[in-house]
Amino acid sequence: MASNSFYIKLPLFLCLIGIVSAQLSSDFYSTTCPNVLSTIKTAIDSAVTNEARMGASLLRLHFHDCFVQGCDGSVLLDDDDTSNFHGEKNALGNANSLRGFDVIDSIKTQVENLCPGVVSCADILSVAARDSVVALNGPSWTVQLGRRDSTTASLTLANSDLPNPNLNLSNLITAFSNKGFSTQEMVALSGSHTIGQSNCRFFRTRIYNETNIDTTFATSLKTNCPSAGGDNNLSPLDETTPTTFDNAYFKNLQSQKGLLHSDQELFNGGSTDSQVNAYSTDSSSFATDFANAMVKMGNLGPLTGSVGQIRTNCRKIN
Repeated sequence: MASNSFYIKLPLFLCLIGIVSAQLSSDFYSTTCPNVLSTIKTAIDSAVTNEARMGASLLRLHFHDCFVQGCDGSVLLDDDDTSNFHGEKNALGNANSLRGFDVIDSIKTQVENLCPGVVSCADILSVAARDSVVALNGPSWTVQLGRRDSTTASLTLANSDLPNPNLNLSNLITAFSNKGFSTQEMVALSGSHTIGQSNCRFFRTRIYNETNIDTTFATSLKTNCPSAGGDNNLSPLDETTPTTFDNAYFKNLQSQKGLLHSDQELFNGGSTDSQVNAYSTDSSSFATDFANAMVKMGNLGPLTGSVGQIRTNCRKIN
């Protein structure tokens, strides 16, 4: 009887797996909001043309969303002192560094005018990240859609799950492995640091105390990042082509010009040196691996079906 029961239930189990994996689809809004992708793209192109750094900021916003509770738009929620709700914006890796919320707000307003109550903030964030990379001459990928927005956020998880810039290689591998990423995928996703800038407080210790750093590079950074003060002064993560999505980041690591401690850990005599070498000489391989890893990241813990909600305002629960 037990064996018959097993054979009866197994196909049902496999069907359920299929249902779960099929819940997100590239054409999710094809009938309910057919112009949503072109609307987002136009807004992103405008924002990045106005300020190239915004592309990197929106990519980072998506990453910081997906690593905490999954890709559910939780990172967009504001604190609400009246209800004692504490969002993720004040987490150690987010406070005074996450940005791009106003761009998402603007897109949400436009999309709500197009199709009220249809498109989630989590999906807008996912598409905005892809369009930002494309706007900076990076690869494209097909964004799976159909996420819904969370009604919760977690400051605690944001503080524990987001990789911090002082992690060593072993801890980086673990942080990404905990989210289902291989070491190679971790290196590829780290290549997002080929665009954008970082706050002085995140790399001060590296430029003043570490030895595996090009001395001329370190000296040049000290002019804008004093040993005390200036915590939010900015320097590019990729000094070579900071507003172009390319493979220069990996070449910088080979020259000991990684801005963050965690960057240089990828090329410091460890197991990922060979992957850095590979990406530094093969930009198309990096672009392909990065795009594939972004699709995988976008599939982290989405809320679908009747779970969650479609927020009218990305900053607060309906």
